Amino acid sequence: MDHDSSNHPDSGDLPKAPGKPRPGSQPDLPAKDLAQDLAQEPGSADVDPATSAAEEEDEARLPEAAEDTTEAIAEGPLAVGHAAIENAVRLAPTSPGVYRMLNTGNDVLYVGKAKNVRKRLASYARVNAPLPARILRMIAATVTVEIISTTTETEALLLEANLIKQLRPRFNVQLRDDKSFPYILITGDHWAPQILKHRGAQSRPGRYFGPFANAGAVNRTITALQRAFLIRSCTDGFFESRTRPCLLYQIRRCSGPCTREIDFPGYTELVREANDFLSGRSHLVKQELAGEMEKASAELEFETAALYRDRLAALSAIQSQQGINPRTVEEADVFAIHQEGGYSCVEVFFFRTGQNWGNRAYFPRAEKSYTPEEVLASFLAQFYDDKPPPKLILLSHEIEESALLADALAVKAGYKVEVSTPKRGEKKELVAHALTNAREALGRKLSDTATQSRLLEGMVTTLGLPHAPKRIEVYDNSHIQGTNAVGAMIVAGPDGFIKNQYRKFNIKSEGLTPGDDYAMMREVLERRFKRLLKPPEGDAAPIKADDDSFPQWPDLVIIDGGRGQLNAVREIFQTLGLTQVALLAVAKGPDRDAGRETLFMPDREAIKLEPRDPVLYFIQRLRDEAHRFVIGSHRKLRKKDIREAGLQEIPGIGPSRKRALLHHFGTLKEIERASIADLGKVPGVSAESARKIFEFFHAQPG
Repeated sequence: MDHDSSNHPDSGDLPKAPGKPRPGSQPDLPAKDLAQDLAQEPGSADVDPATSAAEEEDEARLPEAAEDTTEAIAEGPLAVGHAAIENAVRLAPTSPGVYRMLNTGNDVLYVGKAKNVRKRLASYARVNAPLPARILRMIAATVTVEIISTTTETEALLLEANLIKQLRPRFNVQLRDDKSFPYILITGDHWAPQILKHRGAQSRPGRYFGPFANAGAVNRTITALQRAFLIRSCTDGFFESRTRPCLLYQIRRCSGPCTREIDFPGYTELVREANDFLSGRSHLVKQELAGEMEKASAELEFETAALYRDRLAALSAIQSQQGINPRTVEEADVFAIHQEGGYSCVEVFFFRTGQNWGNRAYFPRAEKSYTPEEVLASFLAQFYDDKPPPKLILLSHEIEESALLADALAVKAGYKVEVSTPKRGEKKELVAHALTNAREALGRKLSDTATQSRLLEGMVTTLGLPHAPKRIEVYDNSHIQGTNAVGAMIVAGPDGFIKNQYRKFNIKSEGLTPGDDYAMMREVLERRFKRLLKPPEGDAAPIKADDDSFPQWPDLVIIDGGRGQLNAVREIFQTLGLTQVALLAVAKGPDRDAGRETLFMPDREAIKLEPRDPVLYFIQRLRDEAHRFVIGSHRKLRKKDIREAGLQEIPGIGPSRKRALLHHFGTLKEIERASIADLGKVPGVSAESARKIFEFFHAQPG
């Protein structure tokens, strides 16, 4: 979907940039700039800095296995539940509304909606009614029913979806791994618009195109669009500091507006073509480019014709990468559900402007007794709770309240929304394609989960754990001679790494001895576990052990180090009163060789595993992931610190050399990218000073 939050970038009141249009020529770029500009690849420059997010997509994961529905229901609790619901029936309205069933701990068990709340609750209160086992268990656990009246059934549906996402009730279908989708933004607040990836609030002036299924789909599309339309992806600061074209111009992925290699009218035309292509007028754009190519060829402008040829090839590459591109469907979301082994997978495809903008698999939490139609209906209401719907939604299964859902989404969106289950034609083919993907995605996830389960069971045998760990936390810290110290925690479980649970800790202790790893680890662990040990304040909801089927308390904590680190962490845990969490320290082998690690656990002899042992490989993966995450966190902190402090922190660099460096390179980022040889070419900077500057920016954290 295309959103325009500003005047079109080619509006007449924008300042014109004088230039010299040379679309077919490319100047030679000095070797120094080639080295410096490698960092201007789209992966680093096409993200809106105001709303950038981690680009590692959280992997969708399978929920906890559903409870056994054959469990016997005691007559006593069932009678108590019936009595509580009967009491609520007497007070319930006959109008639309939402009801919540609560247990003795005041936890919400179930959120439901109804056109007639009294009639719906009365159906639960019938003693001999033939109800599914999950409903009987819910009734048995219920002690209170709360009711919210609404004006219409549509309002009740929207409120129900919102409350399910907030409260995550145990007996509802739950949408998991929900996050914002990325968009492509062509900015409108600069005379030379920039193309970039954008998440979050669409407050920056420009045109937004999306949603895309994931960051990878956006990155691939932006790269191809750069080849096709030569629009810049660099930041405004980088753009303003250029005195010669960057590497992207050299490899024909930018038209070079920064140094006026193209003038304002020429660049504006490129932006118009990109907007037209993303708005669905791709056929018209390709016709225009083909015409320009033929014209240039007829006039013997073969270099210019070759440029148009390459741009046409880039456009064809975009559409070929998108796989299936419908002919009759302009804008739609396609949902298909497949169930197997007690699990559900919902595959979502996004089609905008007649193009496939990616797909994504979801694994909602639902008990085995839920039918595909029930899971899909609840999933859809929650999915669009915080997203704008398209004008058409195609489903693999007919849901009971499709008309009601369409009305509710139309109220939110402000335009008509159609929800349908196609029976024939191209729309049916799109749904069938999505269903195939749902079936394959669930099969892959079940296979991966089985492998992960075997590894966790192997840890039970190898480490002598009481049971397979559901939650593993791995800790590491990073610093350079005590500066920019940061600690990190990564989390893994039965479905692999749980990246939305990762945390970083900026070390805050005053008087910390530089490089004291024990003290840093103490601070990190105390901050982590004191928060869990602290009882909730006021109305804050307590942490539930079954929240999202993933515990907040770890079964196993892994640290990078030997017996000394293990004893230090054990002392911290004893101080905090933590006795149920298993500890494991992983010491590097001789010469830091992978496969020769030694494992340490409290009150046990050191454990040495064979280099090819799958459990050892799994532990190495956990440790390496923690190391990767903490190093990345440290580098971000260090870069921010360097940019805030400037060059004053480098020994031997005074005001004169600082001015010379900035005059030569333009920005601090360019100085950071420069090689030792390039730094040595600056007037007044000796070979020794160049080495110090380079080492300052490229020091390896410990």
